[in-house]
Formats: sequence, structure tokens, C-alpha cells
Amino acid sequence: MRVTEKDLHRLIKNKINKAGLSIEHAEVVADCLVYADARGYHSHGAMRVEYYSERIAKGGINANPKFEFKITGPASGVYEGDNGVGFVVAKNGMEEAIKMAKKNGVAIIGMKHLSHSGSLGYFVEMAADEDLVAISICQSDPMVVPYGGSEPYYGTNPIAFAAPTADDRKVIFDMATTVQAWGKILHERSKGNPIPDTWAVDEKGRPTTDSMKVNALVPIAGAKGYGLMMMVDILSGVMLGVPFGKHVSSMYEDLTKGRDLGQLHIVIDPARFFDLDKFKRYMSQTL
Repeated sequence: MRVTEKDLHRLIKNKINKAGLSIEHAEVVADCLVYADARGYHSHGAMRVEYYSERIAKGGINANPKFEFKITGPASGVYEGDNGVGFVVAKNGMEEAIKMAKKNGVAIIGMKHLSHSGSLGYFVEMAADEDLVAISICQSDPMVVPYGGSEPYYGTNPIAFAAPTADDRKVIFDMATTVQAWGKILHERSKGNPIPDTWAVDEKGRPTTDSMKVNALVPIAGAKGYGLMMMVDILSGVMLGVPFGKHVSSMYEDLTKGRDLGQLHIVIDPARFFDLDKFKRYMSQTL
């Protein structure tokens, strides 16, 4: 069955709202999930609705969070998410980062105690729409074996980047630090499809093509990818005082508890370094 983006947005919003989230917050969730599906990132789209709905209904996502934003310096701040829905916390954090970067040239905003926030491309694109450059990173639960190891320690720990251009395009780079995101495994598993033997390993640490036997993912580029995972976890976990490494909570276990994740936005005003029009023109040229 084919549905329009508008219809998909309405269906998601209604489902999330009935699970217990306010219409305002459900609207943001729907925006982010439709954003992912419309770009072909189905692992981060509507397939997640049932999971979010169940976690909301069981209290693992706080439906009535008390958000608090504290400015900690001229270019820094911390956003307390109170285990509210990650999409809203990350969006609100980016809005604060955009305001701060426009005023002071750069902003580094940490968000802590939030749930899963989906495709990070959505948030960095918000900055690019304002003629800013942005990076966003966040933690994920342990599901990746160290290079040469057999037991999971870090998560898929994604990194996203965005920049504006002189035309209607934007540079959006959004990746997991694993060969594939866990959501891609779930997507293939739901269809009964095999996976390439470079994506994951089974419980004995052996490469597998059976999506049902996946026990852990593998980092991109071996030790280099594992180093990137470490960097993401330090900046969005250790530095924010939330659980880190193997202590990060599982996405699919105990849905009654908040996940206490960390995320970090870095936003830069390119006009503080170079003529903005020339920067955007060069960005179009680089594309």
C-alpha cells in the first residue's frame, strides 16, 4: 500500500498521541520519522512507531518531561531532557544552538537524559537552513564488537554533518560508525532477507549472512571506526555525565525505564571565518 507523506505523518502523529504523548510532541516525532522515510532511511522511519508507542505507554519515555536549558558559557549550554522523547529534546537543543551560534559564532550544546532521537540528519539540516554549519553526535546502546574483540562495548554512535550552499541543495552527511545501523538489520530481518557478511557477527564472533543470527555489529574501517565510536561516546556520554560505553541502556530491554542517553550539537557560523556568500558559492562548486 502506498501513502502520501501527509497521510503517513497523520497516522504516526495519531498513533504516538494515543500512546500518551502530547499532540505537540507527537507532531515532532512524526516530522522526524517521515523525514527519514522520505529519504529512504526506512530503518529510522515508520517501522519504529510501534517501539516508540510501547515505550511511551509503559513509561520508558516521559510523556510530561520538565525540560531545562542552562547556559554554561558564551558558546556552551546543557539541555536537560528528563527522559522525554528524544526527537523533541534534540530539536529543542538545536534551536538553542542556532540562536547561540548566530549571536556568538559557535555553539556547543549537550543534551542529556533523552530517549532515541532517530536520524541525526534532521537536526543538522535545521542549522543548514539558517546558513550555519553543524555536527551532531549521540550515543547508542552496546551492540558493536571492538576491532578484534568478541563482546559488544560501544553502540552504533552516529555522526551527522550539514552545511548550506548557494542554491537549493544542502550537504547532509549522516552515518553510523558501524558498517550498518542496527535498524538496517531489523529492516532486513522483518522481510526475512539475508545480509552481507561484512555487516555483523553471530554469538561466536563469526561473520554471518543470517539476519536472525546477528549478535553484534562491526565498526567501519576496523580500528579506525572503533576509535570514532570511542570519540562519540566520550563527547556525548562521559562529558555529559550520563551512562557510557557498556553501561548505556538497551533500546529494547525494560521499556518502563528512561534511557538517559546523551547527545551533542556543535554549530558554527561560517560568516565568522569567511565571506558567507563566497562560502556558499564554494559549497555549490564543491558539489
